[in-house]
Amino acid sequence: MPVRALIVDDSRFVRGYLRGLLEEKGIDCVEAADGQAGLDQLHGSLPFDLALVDWNMPVKNGLEMVTELRSEGFPNLKVMMVTTEAENEFILQALTAGADEYLMKPFDEEALTEKLAMLGLTEN
Repeated sequence: MPVRALIVDDSRFVRGYLRGLLEEKGIDCVEAADGQAGLDQLHGSLPFDLALVDWNMPVKNGLEMVTELRSEGFPNLKVMMVTTEAENEFILQALTAGADEYLMKPFDEEALTEKLAMLGLTEN
């Protein structure tokens, strides 16, 4: 069964860019435009292996989404924050909330591939 990824970002451009990179690696993708829509997708019928979550979004931001999904469970879901927030305090908050990895925008395919390999989802 292919890896399933949930891309949660309020930027249609970023969602499309991530989808393109992930689908090239054979990863199935579903998109959501904010944290609440992302949680709604997680509660759907098919499980996800990976959630790529932006920090700054309307309705429910990425940190709130990650905190909520971890409090609900989802132990097998790998979470990668994908954000422009580069300060250590943000990275620490994200990891404390339950993110497994942190990818800085702007990023390229190589950086994404490295993070996916670190999460055990692809080979380098």
